[in-house]
Amino acid sequence: MSFQAILFDCDGVLVDSEGITNRIIWQYMNEHGWYVSEAECYDIFLGKTVRSETALIEANLGRSIDDTWMQEFYRRRNIALLEELTAIEDSHLAVQAAYGACQGNIACASAADLHKVCMQLDKVQLKPFFKAVLSGHNCPRNKPYPDVYWAAAQALNADIAQCLIIEDSVTGIQAGVAAGATVWAYLPENSHFNAETLQLNGAKKIFSSMKNLEQLIHEHFSF
Repeated sequence: MSFQAILFDCDGVLVDSEGITNRIIWQYMNEHGWYVSEAECYDIFLGKTVRSETALIEANLGRSIDDTWMQEFYRRRNIALLEELTAIEDSHLAVQAAYGACQGNIACASAADLHKVCMQLDKVQLKPFFKAVLSGHNCPRNKPYPDVYWAAAQALNADIAQCLIIEDSVTGIQAGVAAGATVWAYLPENSHFNAETLQLNGAKKIFSSMKNLEQLIHEHFSF
C-alpha cells in the first residue's frame, strides 16, 4: 500500500513529555484547590489539552479560570520541559525512515499549543525533518476532531485518505480515523492504554517501539 505522507503526533510519540506535563498539571491543580491525585490527572488529561477541560477544572476549583491562569501553567510546564525533556527512544530513526520513504513529505500535527510543539521538537533536534508543524489550537476544533490532520494533509498537498498517522492515545486515534486516514498506534510497555482499546478505536497496526516503526516503514511500504 502506498502513502503520500506520514503525519506524526508529538507528545508520547516523538518526545517523552507526558509524565512531565502531567506532574505540572497535578501540582498546579492541587495548588489552586483541586486535590486530585497524579494518577487521576493522567486519566483525565492524557491525550488532551488543559484548555479542553476548562469546564471540569472550573467545576472542581469552584471558580472560573482565565488567560492569566493558563499562561502561568504554560510557563511552569515549559520550564520543566526545557529542563527534563528527552526524545522517545529511537524516534529519530523512525522519523528519518519516514522522511526518506516519502521524500520529506512528513508533518507533525499535535493537540498541544504550537509554541510547546516547536519548543519540544527543537530541543530533541527533530524539527528540521518536518515540512509542516501544526497545532490543534490553531484549528476550529482540536483532537479528537480531525481538523488538525486535515490541515496537515493540506499543508503537504496530500490526500488525507493516502496519509499514514502515527498516534499513541485514544483521542489522537479518534482524530486520525475521523480525518479519513490510516492510523498506526505506538504502544510501549508503560502505556496508559492497551492494544484492544487502541484497535477498537481504529488503529490498524500496533507497534511497541520506534525501532519497530522504522522496520515497518522499510518493510511494508512503497512511497
